Amino acid sequence: MTEAGKPERLDRYMARAVAAYYAGREAFGAGGDFTTAPEISQAFGECLGLWAAVTWEAMGRPDPVLLVELGPGRGTLMADALRAVREVAPGFAAALRLHLVEASPRLRALQAERLPSAIWHDGIETLPPGPALILANEFLDALPIRQFIRRNGAWAERFVAEGAFLEASAESPPPLPAEAPEGAIAEHSAAAHAVVAALARRVASRGGAALCLDYGPAEAVLGESLQAVSAHGRADPLAPPGTVDLTAHVLFAPLAATARANGAAVHGPLPMGLFLQRLGIMTLAALQARRAPHLAGRILSGAERLVAPEAMGRLFKALCLCHPRLPPPQGFETA
Repeated sequence: MTEAGKPERLDRYMARAVAAYYAGREAFGAGGDFTTAPEISQAFGECLGLWAAVTWEAMGRPDPVLLVELGPGRGTLMADALRAVREVAPGFAAALRLHLVEASPRLRALQAERLPSAIWHDGIETLPPGPALILANEFLDALPIRQFIRRNGAWAERFVAEGAFLEASAESPPPLPAEAPEGAIAEHSAAAHAVVAALARRVASRGGAALCLDYGPAEAVLGESLQAVSAHGRADPLAPPGTVDLTAHVLFAPLAATARANGAAVHGPLPMGLFLQRLGIMTLAALQARRAPHLAGRILSGAERLVAPEAMGRLFKALCLCHPRLPPPQGFETA
């Protein structure tokens, strides 16, 4: 807890607010605050499970191999992935050991209902050694950010106090543009860079690949992206901590540079719609629609929402970090 009325740096405020939110609020689905790709289309999780199986083959079929998800939500993505893997790739299904990185006890309980064989971790640092395939869907966007604002030819930093922003001298700022227009905002997530650096070191030294799917620009840009959602609508980001979902755009280009600096080969980012189309998501959705004709419209429209540029297909990106000797993973071959 922070002292009442005392200014709190934005990233520290955001970390506290996000932890409180996931500890006590139903976030996902129609009855929650937002809907993620696994909740929109069953084919999404199936595609990622089959992507992991194909990548495992390219790795030389290591047995055992860790299958890891960061921030698994209600376990929907992984349940769909495992169902597809067991049906299509039984060798991979037998070799994988399921590990989930989730700090919320409430969400762990929900995940255990669908994924009783999983082993849970508070962070990636406690994952056991060995080759791993790591999935991170809408994980990086919830990591805390700092915001810097250009004032009189210098950068000030945003703090939060009593439900409002205030500006003060920056505390050990990261590298920021030397030139920017008055009032410009730059964002930086030390937490996201730390996660990506750790994933890069992991796959570079022990083998495997990490697939990150999230929303944000392919290149680094100036601008404010902090946003809050409640009941599927926009909300005040500075509402009482724990009452709204807080996220920010993922800046993929700087994260890709961090991954390369830590030894990983990097593929992407490329639009998620293109990536999913290369994995055959529309074919999978069509097969599902054929098996359940009474749900065909909802199944096909859900998959279309994930790939359509005007929906999620362009704003969301796919970024893969892998061992340098691994060939370009499926979906990234000509990216």
